[in-house]
Amino acid sequence: MILGMSTHVFTVVHVAVSLIGIAAGLVACFALAADKLSGLTGFFLATTALTDITGFFFPFHGVTPAIVVGSLSLLVLLLAAAALYGGKLAGGWRGTYVISATIALYFNVIVLFAQLFAKVPALKAVAPTQSSPAFGVTQLIVLVAFIVLGIRAFKGFCGASLA
Repeated sequence: MILGMSTHVFTVVHVAVSLIGIAAGLVACFALAADKLSGLTGFFLATTALTDITGFFFPFHGVTPAIVVGSLSLLVLLLAAAALYGGKLAGGWRGTYVISATIALYFNVIVLFAQLFAKVPALKAVAPTQSSPAFGVTQLIVLVAFIVLGIRAFKGFCGASLA
């Protein structure tokens, strides 16, 4: 039992919060690219932090890539929150927010793809291990997509203040 829930129920809640956070994060990042701050920004930060935190409540079997990514994600989320709420997006805090929020979303999405390849039989058949070429190509595509999204968000949200 995890936090009074069965492991299955806890996993379903964790995955649901993660997917909601990813959806909110995508809306927020695309809004930044259009030089807008989405009303979902705080919700994205909160659900992504909750995803990271609940990830630490699963049974511990040593340091895993998920624990490392979750820890890094919490650090960049803390930076994003400091930029948004502490720095009020003034000056350099604007760019700090865009970059850290995009990285936090990227971390959530790469974990999603890792879980999809581990749990969905058709994907597991294509890439039985995380060292399989199909998995590596997928992760590379996701990385490139987030670099492009991050650049567009930075230019859209910070471009006016740089001119």
